[in-house]
Amino acid sequence: MTHSNTIPSGEGAAHLNTPASDNPTFILLQKTYYPYIVAIYCAVFLISNLTASKGVQIGPLITDGAFFLFPVSYVLGDVLSECYGFRASRRAVITGFAATLIAVASFYAAIALPAADFWENQEAFASVLGLFPQIVLASLAGYVVGQLLNAWTLVAIKRRTGERSLWARLLGSTVVGQIADTLLFCLIAAPVIGISTPGALFNYVLVGFLWKTTLEAVLLPVTYAVIAWVKKREVYGS
Repeated sequence: MTHSNTIPSGEGAAHLNTPASDNPTFILLQKTYYPYIVAIYCAVFLISNLTASKGVQIGPLITDGAFFLFPVSYVLGDVLSECYGFRASRRAVITGFAATLIAVASFYAAIALPAADFWENQEAFASVLGLFPQIVLASLAGYVVGQLLNAWTLVAIKRRTGERSLWARLLGSTVVGQIADTLLFCLIAAPVIGISTPGALFNYVLVGFLWKTTLEAVLLPVTYAVIAWVKKREVYGS
């Protein structure tokens, strides 16, 4: 006696698409690098949120502890937008946003839990993971607006240029996204970090924007290589 590979029609059948079989079945994974890039993209954003809570001064330059890592999220955002389009990039931004909210809620919950008698690091734990709500708001606002503008700009330029002038898409989208991202984050986060004077705020915004934009320009060869590698191995649709 053989078993049918499809669910028979009838009440409730419309809600199922699992093969009717005695053998275990699993959903086949599509061969794509998209989820791996999104995972790294979200991890970079999460780590940046933690490191950004530290104010950093290098000589006359004032910035935050995420200055060396956060620009990588724009490189990955460019790869997502260039290779997979705006909708896929927007999905990645929303995923990163949701992951960060879960992380922040978990941090606050862990801090609020009563410490064990032998635990002597409650204050240090709360100091590192107890992100100020204002920092979280600044980071999320800058991230969502900046990354969506970055993706939208890149795709809009690509519609005009086709596959030509990749450098223009990468740099143009970065400038637009980073202006919005840096301005929003710095304006909201500056008081918490301790930046109070107009001169220091201007320095903070300008240095942040120039550094992130310059770093992505320096990383253009890497971005080119990653985009070429992904495009060579992915399957194109219509």
